[in-house]
Amino acid sequence: MAPKKSLNKPASDPDPPLPEQQVRVKSIIRMLKKIFPAAECALRHESAFQLLVATILSAQCTDERVNQSTPELFLKYPDAAALAASSQEDVERIVRPLGFFRNKAANIRGMAQGLVDRFGGEVPHSIEHLVSLSGVGRKTASVVLGTWYGIPSGVVVDTHVRRITNLLGLTTSQNPEIIERNLMQIVPKSEWINFSHRLIHHGRQTCIARRPRCSDCGLLKFCPRIGLDVIE
Repeated sequence: MAPKKSLNKPASDPDPPLPEQQVRVKSIIRMLKKIFPAAECALRHESAFQLLVATILSAQCTDERVNQSTPELFLKYPDAAALAASSQEDVERIVRPLGFFRNKAANIRGMAQGLVDRFGGEVPHSIEHLVSLSGVGRKTASVVLGTWYGIPSGVVVDTHVRRITNLLGLTTSQNPEIIERNLMQIVPKSEWINFSHRLIHHGRQTCIARRPRCSDCGLLKFCPRIGLDVIE
């Protein structure tokens, strides 16, 4: 029987940290704080439950689109008990614009039922309990723990974080689990939560995937722009 993977840290071996990376990431963190002093989650929410639902829905979808659908969803189903008692058809109707709507509707309804059955309708504070819920993986659990409860369980790696950390030379992997392990070695634990929020904002505003605004980038002097075709 294969050994059970630990939920406290992602599987796979990271690259060994380089001294140069450890020094440079401190400068990157300082600049990100200056550019984005208020590090906030882009998903609109007013409770841990709402954040958990929104994060599940954000898979392979932009936060902006999620924010357009969740007001109706949260108005009609404000808590786990209400969502658990919902009909699959109605939830599908609301989340249809987000893509993969059948699976997403089933996941959030199953997650809500799990909260009701096992946690009294409340969102648990541990990553082990969170990932036991329908549709909840490590990334989703880390978002909720970090953003709502202030618990740094890891570094959230979305598409922006994956792309920008490669450009910055902080990792050489495209695997989110390995990237997270790499970042956890060089980013101070006290910065794990906000580092991701700030990089995501930076990816949306300046380091845009198809048209990066390098000349306007506050991180340019720290960025080797690895893998980017640069025309000077």
